[in-house]
Amino acid sequence: MKKVIEMKDICKSFWIADNEELKVLKKINLTVYEGEFVAIVGASGSGKSTLMNIIGALDRPTTGEYFLDGEDIAGMKDRQLSEIRNRKIGFVFQTFNLIPRTNAVKNVALPMLYAGMPSRRANRKAKELLAQVDMKDRMYHNPNELSGGQKQRVAIARSIANNPGIILADEPTGALDSVTGRMIMDLFHRLHSQQGKTIVLITHSPELAQECERIITLKDGVIIKEERGLGHASY
Repeated sequence: MKKVIEMKDICKSFWIADNEELKVLKKINLTVYEGEFVAIVGASGSGKSTLMNIIGALDRPTTGEYFLDGEDIAGMKDRQLSEIRNRKIGFVFQTFNLIPRTNAVKNVALPMLYAGMPSRRANRKAKELLAQVDMKDRMYHNPNELSGGQKQRVAIARSIANNPGIILADEPTGALDSVTGRMIMDLFHRLHSQQGKTIVLITHSPELAQECERIITLKDGVIIKEERGLGHASY
């Protein structure tokens, strides 16, 4: 199987007051294969979000090697990293990160415009993607006119705008009620099973993690356990 995420001895430190070094990640070794649905779990402060930022090329490791889809990320310039993120990774955040006072179509079209797609074509594809996530009737509404679940569906449509192979979802159901959260997880399962997306889910919920094929547990910046999940077969 093809390795799409390969980390070797990844460490991440931050300097805090009085030149004290805070070690957040400590020699992380992680491989994710194409088409996997993987959960990364751990308590608050375990290093989950820091790890996701490095996986998503939003931050750089202090030491260690990271290959994303076979490309060595460590030596890339910021412009190159931005292009990698736009082409290869879709992001879904707990806080949605939609642009205010901009309707759903324009929010979804934005990554395609950044990639150089003509405006008319980007808007047409954005409408198709919104229809895929059952947002056809709300595509001209701004974020403040949408419920939490609707905002997250727009965010998911945006995450797949440039057809990335990888989706990184950081607590995507954290701000939602249980029924809406269930709808969002079902949507991720659909993207995984029908479109073959590689999905990395960051969560503090053992129940959501169990829905994934593989569960990686972080504690104090170290991977302490790796186990098989139930996958979507049980749902």
